[in-house]
Amino acid sequence: MDFFAQQDLARRNTRLLTLLFLCAVAALIVLTNAMFAGFLWWSDHYNLYAGSRGSFRDFLRYFSWERFGTIGLGISATVGLVATVKWLQLASGGKVVAEAMGGTRILPQTTDSAERRCLNIVDEIALAAGMPVPPVFVLNTERGINAFAAGLTPADAVIGITRGAITHLQRNELQGVIAHEFSHILNGDMRLNIRLAALLKGITFIGDVGYILMRASSHHRTGNDRDRNSNGPAVPLLGLGLWILGWLGGLASGFIKAAISRQKEYLADACAVQYTRDNSGIADALKVIGGYVPGSLVHTARADELSHIFFGQIRHRLWQLFATHPPLAARIRRLDPAWDGAYITRKVEHYAHAQPHPAAAEVGVGRAALVAAALAAAEAGAEQNTPRDTAADARFAAQGQDDAFPRHHGLPQAFVRYSHEPLGASALMLALLISPHEQVRAAQYRLLRESGVQGLEELTHTLAPGVAQLAEGQRLPLLELCLPALKSQSAAQYHQFKRLLLALIRADRRTELLEWCLYQLLRHYMDPEFIQIKPSTARYRSLRKVQGHLRVVLSMLAHNSSGDTEHCFRTATAALDCPTLALLPQADCSLAAFSRAVRELADCYPLLKPKILKAMSKAAKADGTVSAVERELLASIAAAMDCPLPDALGS
Repeated sequence: MDFFAQQDLARRNTRLLTLLFLCAVAALIVLTNAMFAGFLWWSDHYNLYAGSRGSFRDFLRYFSWERFGTIGLGISATVGLVATVKWLQLASGGKVVAEAMGGTRILPQTTDSAERRCLNIVDEIALAAGMPVPPVFVLNTERGINAFAAGLTPADAVIGITRGAITHLQRNELQGVIAHEFSHILNGDMRLNIRLAALLKGITFIGDVGYILMRASSHHRTGNDRDRNSNGPAVPLLGLGLWILGWLGGLASGFIKAAISRQKEYLADACAVQYTRDNSGIADALKVIGGYVPGSLVHTARADELSHIFFGQIRHRLWQLFATHPPLAARIRRLDPAWDGAYITRKVEHYAHAQPHPAAAEVGVGRAALVAAALAAAEAGAEQNTPRDTAADARFAAQGQDDAFPRHHGLPQAFVRYSHEPLGASALMLALLISPHEQVRAAQYRLLRESGVQGLEELTHTLAPGVAQLAEGQRLPLLELCLPALKSQSAAQYHQFKRLLLALIRADRRTELLEWCLYQLLRHYMDPEFIQIKPSTARYRSLRKVQGHLRVVLSMLAHNSSGDTEHCFRTATAALDCPTLALLPQADCSLAAFSRAVRELADCYPLLKPKILKAMSKAAKADGTVSAVERELLASIAAAMDCPLPDALGS
């Protein structure tokens, strides 16, 4: 699956969406004019007892270009305003979307076995996709089996999943569903989905106004109005007319959703197979939905306007005319051509899952107990405190998949456990910056002590020796593992953590390249969680427009290569077909210039980004091996460009 081609397709689908949207608005303007003319004709020429007092020709007289322009301008302004407000609301990040639908974040330190299994699977798929682990939200009140991915970029993406899915699906089935959602993140579908929801809200808003008018007029007419006359029905009729327009707009929005979304579900199913290397997982999940009484239904009030982001159809099959998803049987047969048509029946489990306390995300931040816990104690208690798998998943646990992320990279189990706590994750990241020089190290610990965060200095001091012994290739996986816990901090805690991070980097009054990589990765994936970030804009269609920036970035990569500098640089320029680029002297490769160049490359068109990253990857491999420094540098560049590393996708 060519994810980069799909990202470009998603960008071009935005044009189709815009065209369909403009057609829908034009039709809405015409219908509104017709409705308004009918309303005026009714008011002047119709009596409840005498009937019509005018002809159809009289009705046509109520059409005028002046009124048509006024109504058209009013409709356009209203739709545009509502769509803009909705876009600003949804563009705040995937967390806002998940919370609006009643989702609750699954904390890394959860003791719920189903939630723990879900987090482990998300870790595994993130590793396979070559992207950091996104936060996971569970819709605890939803019995249907469903899931969604929300956000604008991979940096602010979240995975949402219903309680029915994590309770009733076996491990391989849940893997397939989550892998399906990851594909939406990498295909660039999320941004299109958010734009689609915002535009369609503008169309259906008129129906909401009509509904309000009908209710208001109904309430008003229950009083004792002395001056009721033949114009009495005017307001409720106007409300009814607007409601009908909104209903027609809803049909149009359903058609647009179906036109944009259906094919993408087939593509996401295929991508899920690519990630999991198993077509039975997602196929069986779809079969379970078909044989499960609640199916994939979702009842939360906000689900309708975001129906196109879910894994399965959220409303009953009777509405398949404008269904946002292909028929269940068609999806299954594409994944399992030998399917006999029988669904998997699974007993409905009735559960009462209590909502966590609102401040649950901050519980781990102030725990002084973490300081007293030694690494050896954490190692000894790891097996005892690990949640048990359900019986249905015993065979997957036996295959060693539950802890695939930490074991794959050889990270100590103690670090894995600390990475699940906000305080522990913060200490691990700060420990990566602790200097080997005694004077600088003392200044860094003083900064931690003066921060006022209880236990942070002691825990960082405890973890720093072990972190210093990590192999170079283990630093990046450790960072990715810590991200979910870091994202569970409050905004104030994150800003303080970010200030500490910068202070520790500047403690020796110089910034190393690896320190820049760590800071850029954390900033890129953490800022969207707490700060409104403007995503990169596709501005550069060709490499000619970014040759100066390419020269800076490729020169920095070449000077930090483990092989010959000139050979590394020429390998990259040959891959990009830019033979005229000259290697910059190392003295001219400042971190400030490098950082600016990377930000500019982030504004390239989707199909240019993988070309650039593949050229950099070839340059890093020019000497036959990719060092940890080169890998971390490539990962930092890829993150800043909002583009997964090609190697992670098997390119």
